[in-house]
Amino acid sequence: MGTRENPHVLVVGGGPSGSTAAALLARSGVEVTVLERDTFPRYHIGESLLASCLSTLQVSGAYEKVAAHGFQIKRGGYFQWQNDTWLLDWSKLVDAEAWSWQVDRAVFDDLLLRNASDQGAKVIERAKVTDIVFDGERPIAAEWVAAGDDTVRTIEFDFLVDATGRDGLLAKHFGMRRQHPAFRNVAVWSYWKGASLHPDSPEGAINVVSTEEGGWFWNIPLSDGRNSVGYVVPTRLAAEKLRGHDSRQSFYLDSIQASKRMLDMLEGAERISDVQAEQDYSYVADRFCGPGYALVGDAACFLDPLLSTGVHLATYSGLVSAAAITTMLRGEMSETDALAYYEYTYRRGYTRFLSLVSRMYEHYIGSDEYFAHAHRLTDVHDGDSPEQSFTRIMAGLTDVGETTGEQDRTGTDVIVAEAERLHTAPDTEGVNVKYMGGLDMSPVWDHWRDPLSDTDMGEIRITTEPVFGLTTRPRTDAERDAVTRPVLPPHDGAAAAL
Repeated sequence: MGTRENPHVLVVGGGPSGSTAAALLARSGVEVTVLERDTFPRYHIGESLLASCLSTLQVSGAYEKVAAHGFQIKRGGYFQWQNDTWLLDWSKLVDAEAWSWQVDRAVFDDLLLRNASDQGAKVIERAKVTDIVFDGERPIAAEWVAAGDDTVRTIEFDFLVDATGRDGLLAKHFGMRRQHPAFRNVAVWSYWKGASLHPDSPEGAINVVSTEEGGWFWNIPLSDGRNSVGYVVPTRLAAEKLRGHDSRQSFYLDSIQASKRMLDMLEGAERISDVQAEQDYSYVADRFCGPGYALVGDAACFLDPLLSTGVHLATYSGLVSAAAITTMLRGEMSETDALAYYEYTYRRGYTRFLSLVSRMYEHYIGSDEYFAHAHRLTDVHDGDSPEQSFTRIMAGLTDVGETTGEQDRTGTDVIVAEAERLHTAPDTEGVNVKYMGGLDMSPVWDHWRDPLSDTDMGEIRITTEPVFGLTTRPRTDAERDAVTRPVLPPHDGAAAAL
């Protein structure tokens, strides 16, 4: 730890995870600098938000700015997966007021970065970090250059938040990132005008349609009349198919032609942008934090986009890391204990989604079994049915409920046991098979079997009263009774008060 009276935190990366962490730290009185390589706004895929994001936006101060923009309201999802249809209406299965947005990420991410600045963080764009200086295993300074200027500048700090996404500043330095062999997929997408959703969809719902060969489509409505339409398929199959096409555009359009469900949604629609692509984008770091640093958002892990977890995991990790860092800097908890809580909490949420996505790809045998599996991965909330448990997880509300103490964490033991069981589960002929076709799960569950500290993680929760941070104080009756969810903005676009 540094010895300065006002500790300084450096955040590298200004996406949703970095900007959320920076805003929360600055609101807590911490000196924060954000170094962002690009100039915002900048394009990014991943438009569908989970309901959990709204409460994080409120705590970070960004909610009113985002609400005032007028993004498309989202109230759930409509999945046509294999032979099942899932109508996941959040208002009926979770809460009458559960909702989120479908966003233009260029605008949304820019709003969050400007909010970090408004909250007191110093934001420097077009700043590329070229090296990190260490004192032993602890980072103490960063060297960076401004765009168009070769002058190397050095910035010292007391704590480093790595929000560099897929670039993985610290993950690459330590060599601790592993790709998921089971999720080696290719995604191709474009934007359309005049597309429609399935008529049974909740308002603004993401539509997901599986294909016979193991791929799936997304269809996301945006507020300006565009729809984001993408196709995800295993890399091996994509390579085979691409040999029969002269371009990714031809491959993309041909894949749509082969899906009657997608053709129905795109009937009369016009494609209005080039086809873009990404591949092999699922990975996890061996550890999410260490002495003097934390990896947040995609810098720590990224999961196949099937359940739209990207922005949820980004803002959630920004929230939890900021709570841990502020508590540690105030001297209310040791760095070891605070970071152990961050590691435990973020990895638990990530692993729960990992288990659900893997079952959809490789173990899915029907909705009843699938929802029952989701039910086991969380504490039963007020007598939820298995379908409600899954929907609550998919809305991101299980993670938020656990970190704020509104839900118990009894599902954690099940998550760890499930990860370990699947890692060495025997097949029907008695031969041990690796989880998800070869993924080494040990980095995920070893951190729970051999925790970073002896602190009981189940006793810690995030609080905003009297200050933002971590506490072991039980929730008061007033806190239990408080309304913690945002309310829907009025139709004129003005932000509503909590």
